[in-house]
Parts: sequence; C-alpha cells; structure tokens
Amino acid sequence: MSNQDWRDCWRRNDIDFHQVDGNPLLQRIWPNLELAPDCRILVPLCGKSRDLQWLAEQGHHVMGVELSPIAITAFFRESGLTPQRTRKGRFTVWRHGPITILEGDLFDLTPAHVADVSVVYDRSSLTALPEARRRDYARHMIRILPAHSRTLLITMESPEGDQPPPPYQIDAEISSLYGGACDVTLVHGETVLEDDFERPGGPPLAMEAKVYLLAPLA
Repeated sequence: MSNQDWRDCWRRNDIDFHQVDGNPLLQRIWPNLELAPDCRILVPLCGKSRDLQWLAEQGHHVMGVELSPIAITAFFRESGLTPQRTRKGRFTVWRHGPITILEGDLFDLTPAHVADVSVVYDRSSLTALPEARRRDYARHMIRILPAHSRTLLITMESPEGDQPPPPYQIDAEISSLYGGACDVTLVHGETVLEDDFERPGGPPLAMEAKVYLLAPLA
C-alpha cells in the first residue's frame, strides 16, 4: 500500500494485520541469532507492534520507523510509556528508554541513521509495500545498512487458487530482490491458517509463513 493508504488505515483503525501478542515466530527464531544483549535493532514500518517491547526486554536498543503518529501514540500508550519527542531532520523522534521510533518516511533514512544497527527485523514490511516499490525498498536497505548487519525477514505467502505455496522453498521474489547482494537463507517455514479479511466468517486461508536470514555478501 502507498504511504497515504497506510496513514488512512490507522485513521480508520483498519489494522487487522496487527498482532496483539507480537509475532511468535520472532520469539522462536530470535535466540538462534546469538546476539549481544545491547546491540541495536531496526524495525521498519513498525506500526504499534508489541515486538518492539519484546526486543527491548531482551536487552536490545530498538529503533522503529513509522509513518503514522496514530500508530506511534498507540504503541507508547498501550505499553504504559511516556515518550519524549524531538525534531531531527526529516523525522520526529519519539524515545523512551531503549525504544526509539522515528516518525517519517523509511526512504528518508540515511547510512548515518543506521550505522550501528546489527539486525533489521522485517515482519512483512517488504510485502506491505506495493509490488512496484519493493525493489526500491530492497535497494535502499542494502545501500544504507552497514556491512556487518543482518536482516531477519518474515513473510506470509498467499495461496494461488486452492493450493498453499510450496513449503521450505525460497520465494522467487525474495531471491530476485536480495540474491545479488545478500546470502539468502530460509531458516524456517510452516503452513498456518489465517482469517480471510476479504471474506469475514468464511474459511481460513492456508498461508506459508517463512523466515529468512539475509547477510550481505563479502
């Protein structure tokens, strides 16, 4: 969806994509990364994700990026936190303890913003974008991220017709977007049932949840 579509979703409270309890795949896979507790994590298009607080509870410094001030306000309110706000360049910076959220456009991030980022946690941020912008997103992230960083990318692949996507197979789009610049490893895949928001009350959809680890090539 476009930037305006995203803002409109929050204005209408049309946020069925929000996971109230956070992402269980993150909590299962994260320990395998064996990260130092105080490293910095970047969470693009973070919404009001509970994953921000979970990551902070692991001892990390967490930096989200979000367009909607409604989403950011809801995150801090629902977390029981009172942030400080400052203006820095193109972003409004919301901060409380180890959690910082930059209010603004992800494409305004520069290498200076992410110089000390160890891991990017991308929970469907890539696939939330219009297909025409995904290559721009991938190129932008590859360009600005430091060479030592890795990306944990979680995707939900829709079925084609009545058949779920093939399990444990790297998606062709992911390979196309990142294969030339990153080592792409599929670390987990499973079929899950998700509500079909286009047909409320109808049968759930069989989706393929996949977790990729992207590491820049030397």
